[in-house]
Amino acid sequence: MLMHQGLGLETFNDLPRRKAVHALYECCCSVAWASRVADGRRYRSRAELFSAADAELAELSDGDMDMLAATRPEPSKVCAAMDADTRGALVTAARAYCERFGYPYIWSGLFEPEGFEPRDILVDLGHRLDNDDRTERKIMRDELAKINHIRLDRLLGPEGGWPQY
Repeated sequence: MLMHQGLGLETFNDLPRRKAVHALYECCCSVAWASRVADGRRYRSRAELFSAADAELAELSDGDMDMLAATRPEPSKVCAAMDADTRGALVTAARAYCERFGYPYIWSGLFEPEGFEPRDILVDLGHRLDNDDRTERKIMRDELAKINHIRLDRLLGPEGGWPQY
């Protein structure tokens, strides 16, 4: 759950640096990323903010990306409605993924507002276990960027943000 939601781009741009870094940290769990994105303000549009967020994410080292991946919830703990067999299969597949690539499995679908089907995770995980290291590293970075977009979208809320009360 994000503490900062529905700020709107103007309010986000006007936040003191410390508060902007805090709000951005909630999106990505990287102080370096949050600091750089905050320092890039004044963003003229959401697209410009998202582009800057992607550019700063691309600058993070593989080690930083692995630490980010470790902050994301385990897929088997996200869906309460998952039956025991599916949960067991997911735990086994996620463990195999982590052993194969050296970092936890990341899938942006876990963060989508409309939800997901547990089977979708297993299918995606199964396909990705067949990737070579380089391909999977790129997919993991892309998935983290998608998660950032979802969270930045929540941070900003609707165009103009929610009214201040």
